[in-house]
Amino acid sequence: MTDDGFTPVDLGRGLTLPNPVGLASGTAGYGFELDQLIDINRLGALYTKGTTVRAREGNPPPRVAETGGGMLNSIGLQNPGVDAVAAGYAPRWRGWAIPIIVNVAGGSIDDYVHCATVLEPVAEVAGIELNISCPNIAQGLDFGRDPLAAGRLVAAVRRVTERCVIVKLSPNVTDIAAVARAVEDAGADAVSAVNTYIGRKIHRASGRSVLPLGTGGLSGPAIQPLALAAVAAVCDAVHIPVIGVGGIIDAASARDFLIVGACAVQVGTATFVNPETALQVLDGLRG
Repeated sequence: MTDDGFTPVDLGRGLTLPNPVGLASGTAGYGFELDQLIDINRLGALYTKGTTVRAREGNPPPRVAETGGGMLNSIGLQNPGVDAVAAGYAPRWRGWAIPIIVNVAGGSIDDYVHCATVLEPVAEVAGIELNISCPNIAQGLDFGRDPLAAGRLVAAVRRVTERCVIVKLSPNVTDIAAVARAVEDAGADAVSAVNTYIGRKIHRASGRSVLPLGTGGLSGPAIQPLALAAVAAVCDAVHIPVIGVGGIIDAASARDFLIVGACAVQVGTATFVNPETALQVLDGLRG
């Protein structure tokens, strides 16, 4: 039991979270801006923005659109590249109490392996979250849709790292449990579920899609029941830890994921509305 009254969450391979509440990838950057607004070190983990082999400028604007009960995003994985994260960002995490889990993405197995290899010797990196399910880049869904492809990817990453490997699952599949079982069999230590759902919004005056690429990733409270059903299915299918993600806005919506079997949660879109949401969820779960 920690000083905060939580049982530490063991995700495997030495990665133990001090409490179950983390910040979801893509919603807190690399932590530096949010650290100026809240006591980020009280939280259980920071899952960083998606990181790729080379720097990416991301998609053309507009990149976000408000929807009923949520938002669409089409950021396109804007990031400085894995070398900049390892050499420039990681030293800034030195001394932070919060475990830093770097989310990595790519269009090929080699991309993921390269990122994992670069991050392996970086002491400030507590674990790796494999983004096999980003709906906003070319090829981003290929691995997340196919259990065999997902398994091959995880097996290749597993061969080059001793870090805890978490796989972020796509909800945009026919059978999410099958993908979860495949990555577990391939050596994943944990899974996080789910990433955003594919959605579209029309600008009614022009009749065109609001987002330049047409579709984007839907997040926010509108997806919480959908994400909850997916997480329940994953928890029933695997024996490794499951981290619940999707539409959490308060302790009650977070607790739903814990009830169906998740061992931890990630707070995402709600942070844009109120940067303190994750801390409020943490305090609510303690109560």
